[in-house]
Amino acid sequence: MKLKKSLIIAIAITLIATIAWETYWRSKGFHPTLNDEKALWAMTRSEVESTTKDDVVILGSSRAYFDIQVDQWKKSTGKVPLQLASTGSSPLPTFHDIVNNTDFNGTVIVGVTPGLFFSTTFPKAFPWERPQSKVDHYFDGTYAQRSNFLLSVPLQQNLVLMSADEEEWADDLDLKSLLRNVHWGERTPPPAQPPFYNFADVSIPRNMSMMPRTVTDTAFANSIIKVWHFFGKGAPPPDKNATTEFFMKDVEKFKNKGGNLILVRPPSSGGVRMGEKMGLPREKFWDSLVNVAKVKSYHFEDYDQLKNLTCPEESHLSLEDANYFTKELVRILKEDNALTNQKPN
Repeated sequence: MKLKKSLIIAIAITLIATIAWETYWRSKGFHPTLNDEKALWAMTRSEVESTTKDDVVILGSSRAYFDIQVDQWKKSTGKVPLQLASTGSSPLPTFHDIVNNTDFNGTVIVGVTPGLFFSTTFPKAFPWERPQSKVDHYFDGTYAQRSNFLLSVPLQQNLVLMSADEEEWADDLDLKSLLRNVHWGERTPPPAQPPFYNFADVSIPRNMSMMPRTVTDTAFANSIIKVWHFFGKGAPPPDKNATTEFFMKDVEKFKNKGGNLILVRPPSSGGVRMGEKMGLPREKFWDSLVNVAKVKSYHFEDYDQLKNLTCPEESHLSLEDANYFTKELVRILKEDNALTNQKPN
């Protein structure tokens, strides 16, 4: 009887504490969203194995992830694209995986963010290691890890306290993240990098969209802009030759399989765009890549309906503009016969 009573008390205390903790963080403006983790990427990657030539796979960094919206693409084409872009990442490792480890010969759209695409081929460099870790997890992940992720999805979708993204945002709510933000005296000075707050909502099928707060709260958007400028100032010189050479080997393999490769340069604006023009001029990087790849290629600045889109934090589109960008991109691709077997608008 005492054991039963103790169990009931323990459960009651746990429920009260959980509700209080959840209520507290919601009062601070947090809301539930999926964590953008390796297991979610791997779940989408597994679908490549059953694709046909009519399917579309999206690769790239966060701009391709934010700006090409899965639901809008489906509305415009009748097909759900497989979103395999990865934040803060070069697309080269994932394209290499698709080309060399699958029989896929449909359409691959590679979003080109110059600072990341041309960054490096060094395996331990962050822009390379991050996407490669996702590829490795797909092949090496255990059944226990996959089951744990699937069981966690309903909790992530309904509980703010499950926020613990692999990005390690400054406002993650897991214990490790909260402790990381505690500084004792002057023994461990704060990092030079400005605090990097989460500004994305993630959903299934794998899709990322900008949180509304980023659009409406200028101070919040400016905190993210500070991070982009910090990264831009500290970025090592691009390795154009090595990255282009690595990419072109896979481009030729993909073409030989009958694959349809499309390059897309998503929008950027403000200080970020100015920095790109100075450090990664279009003619030297994008135009050079297009000339050697010899595939369908689309730069946002070449289209009147896209060139004036403004990114709230200078690097990604709001959800409203991302849906518009996706819709117009599909229209452009269809008019150029870059997409096959897609339903009309």
